[in-house]
Amino acid sequence: MDYARSSLSFKLRKVLRYARLYGVRRTWAKVRGQYHMKKRYVALPPLAHPPPEGGHVGLIGCGNFAFTTIAYYLCKRRGRVVRAAMDTNIHRAASLFEEYSLRYYTDNADRLIADPAINLVYITSNHASHAEYAIAALQAGKSVHIEKPHVVTEEQLIRLCRVITRSPGKVNLGFNRPGSRIGHAIKRCLYAQPGAVMLNWFVAGHEIPPDHWYSRDEEGGRVFGNLCHWTDFIYRLVQPERRYPIAINPTRSVKSDCDIAVTYTFGDGSIAAMTFSAKVDPFEGVRERFTAHKGAALIAMNDFHTLTVELGARKRRTSLLFRDHGHQDNILRSYELVRPRGAPQPGCAVDYVWETGELFLKTRQALEEDERVVVQPFNPGRLESGLPP
Repeated sequence: MDYARSSLSFKLRKVLRYARLYGVRRTWAKVRGQYHMKKRYVALPPLAHPPPEGGHVGLIGCGNFAFTTIAYYLCKRRGRVVRAAMDTNIHRAASLFEEYSLRYYTDNADRLIADPAINLVYITSNHASHAEYAIAALQAGKSVHIEKPHVVTEEQLIRLCRVITRSPGKVNLGFNRPGSRIGHAIKRCLYAQPGAVMLNWFVAGHEIPPDHWYSRDEEGGRVFGNLCHWTDFIYRLVQPERRYPIAINPTRSVKSDCDIAVTYTFGDGSIAAMTFSAKVDPFEGVRERFTAHKGAALIAMNDFHTLTVELGARKRRTSLLFRDHGHQDNILRSYELVRPRGAPQPGCAVDYVWETGELFLKTRQALEEDERVVVQPFNPGRLESGLPP
């Protein structure tokens, strides 16, 4: 929805509600992001040649998320570490360059990837290009943060995992919810309980027009654009030794990627049910309801804002001041891959990159074919043979 074209009263109500949900500074960044997306220059901002020194982070893709979240948190928590911004829409690259006082902007990804001063690249472009930019950056020896989805085809997944095993660069993926304060609490509680787990998600997503770029076949639709967040979360809530095989059972009507339900049956008998509904735009943004039952634990979570955990007679409720989907923690975790001082943090293991990617790829297949699909654990031989499962 284009909020900038809404009535003044709607915009005021939206800003006031978001300030209560996210805080004033974060809400102001979201407001600026709306105008960033529409900005067009009569004359582009001048660039110094050569670019000034400083900064070691590059951004590929300068859309709303890069502007309001990645650049926002990096500059807020790490200062002027972003060196350059790239977007095929040069106006968006220039807008982000001006807003965050970068050293240069470009519409040529090769220039940014070849820059010897850059050792970490955040990739938040269109979905089909994520893996391609990541592979090029890793081949150049750089570390990468790949926003979701990290791939849109199995062929991309094979090539990405191959280069991860050979590159000195490291990878972090843009699945932020498990790293949030509430996400950590849910995982700790469930892992401490015995037996199989029952997981249930209900998600009300944004309404998007039929001609939205998410809907292009090569971009993967809403399974890759949205649902992969929650497939990754349920994957992480079942212990590794208990996950496989995973059976994916789709329920759909006319559309294959929204107003759908999917169930997952794990190797240990755990079951996860996920419902994704997209109708009129929720006023407060994406709404999420999560419940779980394992051992003595009963869990209920709303919008990464409140969490209730019952353990027998004990009941504990957590209510955060603001919603926390884990964006800041995940973005800063990627920055720690190349931290200037101290020991850098490890990146994602190749088996995780493969397995979480294959889970959403096979979820889309199951929904499109309206048939059950079974997923097996990562086999390193797949990277060499490239054969289908």
